[in-house]
Amino acid sequence: MLKLLSENAEQKRLIAELREEIAWLKGLKGRPRIKPSGMENGTARKSAGKRAGRRGRGKATPRVSVEERMLKAEAPAGSRFKGYEDFVVQDLVLRVQVIRYRRERWVTPDGRTVIAPLPPGVAGHFGPELRRFVLAQHHQGQVTVPRLVAQLQSIGVNISKRQVMRLLIAGQDEFLTEARDVLRAGLETADWITVDDTGARHKGANGVCTQIGNDDFTWFGTTNSKSRLNFLDLLRAGYSDYVINDAALAYMRERALAGPIIARLAEDPDKQFADPAAWQGHLERLGITALTVTPDPVQIATEGALWGSIQAHEFLRDTVIVSDDAGQFAVGQHALCWVHAERLVHKLDTFTDQQRTAQQRVRTLIWTYYADLKAYRTNPTPRRRNQFRARFDRIFRRRTGFVTLDRLLARLHANKAELLAVLDHPDIPLHTNGSERDIRCHVTKRKVSGGTRSDDGRDCRDAFLGLAKTCAKLGIAFWDYLGSRLGICGQPTIPPLPDLVRCRGQPA
Repeated sequence: MLKLLSENAEQKRLIAELREEIAWLKGLKGRPRIKPSGMENGTARKSAGKRAGRRGRGKATPRVSVEERMLKAEAPAGSRFKGYEDFVVQDLVLRVQVIRYRRERWVTPDGRTVIAPLPPGVAGHFGPELRRFVLAQHHQGQVTVPRLVAQLQSIGVNISKRQVMRLLIAGQDEFLTEARDVLRAGLETADWITVDDTGARHKGANGVCTQIGNDDFTWFGTTNSKSRLNFLDLLRAGYSDYVINDAALAYMRERALAGPIIARLAEDPDKQFADPAAWQGHLERLGITALTVTPDPVQIATEGALWGSIQAHEFLRDTVIVSDDAGQFAVGQHALCWVHAERLVHKLDTFTDQQRTAQQRVRTLIWTYYADLKAYRTNPTPRRRNQFRARFDRIFRRRTGFVTLDRLLARLHANKAELLAVLDHPDIPLHTNGSERDIRCHVTKRKVSGGTRSDDGRDCRDAFLGLAKTCAKLGIAFWDYLGSRLGICGQPTIPPLPDLVRCRGQPA
């Protein structure tokens, strides 16, 4: 009977997924998503004496200089002056300014023409303030291009949709370079990173956007599909070389590549290759591409060479990668998200009171264990570390009588080393909530604006979303950052974000 109920539930789930896909293809509204388990909030220790769920507003400090204006009162004769009563009003001045620069033009005695230069920050027929407004509205405010055009035209700016697209995409090499360097700085100095991915549309096809970041930086990169090769390529942070070194050979051994193939690669004098074409030619010369064995030697060797390049550029030397157990992220020192692990138990289908009781009992044990792990991170000791390992075995090796739950517990127990990586690295988070928060802006962008049509548009979208998130984590207003980079007079100077990320990543 239970077997039939389980099969029936599986069929219902499959039908629901197919219906959701059909609705998505038709452009209809899909089924509602299941809410998260709430394990992180449920295990947070609440401070005594404070009302839960409410936060004080606090004192607002203006980020700009305050202009003072004196207001005179009509007081009758004989009144005594008692000082001033302050009343602060915040307002926004938004108006169009059109300037015609009359540039002097001279002809020198030798026939050369000398023209007066434009003021700093002026590049093209749209000023830096307008460029800043367009970039902030589109990337941080999630305003679509048609609405942005309508908004600017209603204010009085003579601008077209194509010109707005040029302001968003053309000439953004400095921003793209800084976004890439932010990733390099993060991978060089981070003790840990969390990763996640979501769907992305590009040139009318489905792709994948991958998020990489921690408390100091965020970076996004869009590829055609999700795979470990693509993830390793993103971790190279813009480099295109392939390297055969000790790290690469160790990676190949861990992935069960045949010994003779590893020996060919190790004994060959060529160890570094500038691009994919040079690497592919090297594999063909060694006869590796002609092999038809399992695992695929070309794939494993290429992954190893990518990992060798990552290590050669001093990336991820002692960094822990925390993920949601997606296979493409399992590289290097890898840890798993506890919230995703508990969610598997939470979403399990139950059909009897006994099964529901067993499920709730296991969830309670996991929640309690998770809360104690959070406390351990603040005070790690070798004795407590051994206790946690023994307690983990007692929870995930138990037999509840609920066969599906027991299989799930055995599967989670097989991930013991990755779930308990926090015991040896107490500084890493127990979840990937940071990545899910970061990538939410990309999901919103996809829902509001759809996809991108050009490679430059895709790269600019990823770069500016990552820069905006990085600014927020570094305590910098994205508006001020844009003003500094666009050379707007009177704006605060913002240091290069990669330098700030490196400073934050250095030990205190």
